Amino acid sequence: MDVVAKIKALQSNIERVIKGKPHAVELTVLALLARGHLLIEDVPGVGKTTLAQSLAQSLGCSFKRIQFTSDLLPSDIVGVSIYNPQKQNFEFKPGPLFAHIVLADEINRTTPKTQSSLLEAMNDAQVSVDNRTHRLPQPFMVIATQNPWEYHGTFPLPESQLDRFLMRIRIGYPNSLDEKTILERQQLLHPADELEAVLSEQEIMDLQEKAEKVRVEDSLMEYLLAIVSATRRSEYLALGVSTRGAIALHKAAKALALVRQRDYCLPDDIKELAPLVFSHRVRLEAKQGIHDHRSEDVERVIQDIVESVPVPL
Repeated sequence: MDVVAKIKALQSNIERVIKGKPHAVELTVLALLARGHLLIEDVPGVGKTTLAQSLAQSLGCSFKRIQFTSDLLPSDIVGVSIYNPQKQNFEFKPGPLFAHIVLADEINRTTPKTQSSLLEAMNDAQVSVDNRTHRLPQPFMVIATQNPWEYHGTFPLPESQLDRFLMRIRIGYPNSLDEKTILERQQLLHPADELEAVLSEQEIMDLQEKAEKVRVEDSLMEYLLAIVSATRRSEYLALGVSTRGAIALHKAAKALALVRQRDYCLPDDIKELAPLVFSHRVRLEAKQGIHDHRSEDVERVIQDIVESVPVPL
């Protein structure tokens, strides 16, 4: 299969389970191709975990699910060194983080200390335990789900943790017709269990390399940086977008172009993705009518900032 056929096959396979949400599926595939990590924030029960499971089932890769709880420890995620009396040395026992696709389910139900155990893995695809570095398998992707943090029993993710996610997306409720289909399919078994792999590990990495080669003209690069600069000057933002955020939008825009069958980026790619890539990286000023815990408010501010920056001709 060529590049277009492979991407379409992956999206179509996931959409067999995730009914009526093609944009959420597209963004999930985009994050994979951009070598990024995805944060899915929404109310309970709308398919956040199912989307992650469907992606993993569609790939010929290993998959691990970590259920985050308040008593989870960092060693429960990355692994631990255990003394072997026969060999008289310590052996590293890898944790569930050692998989190609890792589902961090309800990540904001654990403490910031445990959340931070993911930082090195998400940034460098490795973990360090007892002064030894262990590489993670490739491709490697963390898909984290979280309920809106005003829900009982949740901890807001630190800025350093949020900055490691390529995008934050929402799924939303299905329409009545799609919801009926979901109910009918759930009667016998979980629909994600029916999916078969449509892409191999090597095919995924080949697509990731294709995404990296998508062209971004200098004028578009300047446009992207102008948006980043505008977030740092905005009266509505106490914290603007970091350089890591600019890199993330650059990578995401190239992946979106590939998903939409282009080998070059358009200004519309940057405009469409900026709210999703930037909204979790900034902090709003405390102004009347704006609540910094609502992702919709932050995305609206980012969208207004994007609209204020002239588009290159």
